[in-house]
Amino acid sequence: MMDNFDVAVVGGGIVGLAHAWSAAKRGLSVLLLDRDPQACGASVRNFGMVWPIGQPSGDLYTTAMQSRSLWLELSEAGAVEAESCGSLHLAYRDDELAVLREFCAGGTHACELIDSQSVLAKAPFVQCESLLGGLWSSTEIRVNPRQAIPSLLDWLRNNFRVIPMMGRTVVDVSDHFIESSDGSRWRADKIIICSGSDLRTLYPEVLQKAGLRLCKLQMLEATTNTSLPPAAPHIAGGLTLRHYKSFESCRSLDALKQRIERETPELNAYGIHVMASMLPNGRVILGDSHEYNEAISPFDKSVIDDLILRELQLLLDMRMWSITQRWHGIYAKHEALPVFHVSLDDGIEVFTGTGGAGMTMAFGLAEQAWKKWESA
Repeated sequence: MMDNFDVAVVGGGIVGLAHAWSAAKRGLSVLLLDRDPQACGASVRNFGMVWPIGQPSGDLYTTAMQSRSLWLELSEAGAVEAESCGSLHLAYRDDELAVLREFCAGGTHACELIDSQSVLAKAPFVQCESLLGGLWSSTEIRVNPRQAIPSLLDWLRNNFRVIPMMGRTVVDVSDHFIESSDGSRWRADKIIICSGSDLRTLYPEVLQKAGLRLCKLQMLEATTNTSLPPAAPHIAGGLTLRHYKSFESCRSLDALKQRIERETPELNAYGIHVMASMLPNGRVILGDSHEYNEAISPFDKSVIDDLILRELQLLLDMRMWSITQRWHGIYAKHEALPVFHVSLDDGIEVFTGTGGAGMTMAFGLAEQAWKKWESA
């Protein structure tokens, strides 16, 4: 079987879908290939957080806000359900509040410091004892990743010249041709490899020398009988302040890091910081941890889940919550770049390594890439 396309995208996760949409809305025909019958990688194993507040000021924050606008555009078009919910970083310790105050005073992000009563008005399910205040940002969005990815795929299929070929493992790409393991072949003028955490199947000599590393995160899901407010905000704790690069400019962050290492070094050992995303159906997605490369095992560690829940219970009133699912995800991350992108011969582009920010950054990064390719 042979078909010709303007563009072929290898990888049906959020990065691949972002590129497929950017190509399709330019009137191009798109072949979308993925080895699995349905998305099952990092794009469906995350919080569903579109998280501009985590990106440092400048180009990356601008890209995250561009992605935010594109998510809302997709929601208005009926492609996905995207809920503007905002986020709260909670402060229970003086050093946490100091970082939030310094960050807010910098004026780089659309956020404000609010007192404890204002926090509880927005999120009555958080622990009120010892709560000092929080950082409120209105820019964050929630999607249900398990629904959004297949929904977006269907929308692209039904509204554009996008042909999904799911359950097809691509084994060779060369001379504008793509070949799958069943012998099928297609031709495309441009081929975009969005291979996620797979650094071995296609162009391993490029990917394994690119400075990418794999990261495993453990996550949980809870259900609750208590009523959650509409558009309940994403929740993050003081541990999160040491995780996202947006806060690295705060001088007060060092004291917080030192206190965490002194009091709870086990959290640093597993890269644990805690967040929660309340879905409209009453499910709450909780996490997470970070283990890299050789430390990654197919077997999850119960100690990690226990530590995540221990820290979350300091932030959230979980007395009526039940843990219903546990899982892990693996993604590729570049230490210095928001995405690893390289152009190869014959119109082949390798585009991967968005790390844990794929849901936040993919649409903006893909749109920027397509504008550059158009002007070249």
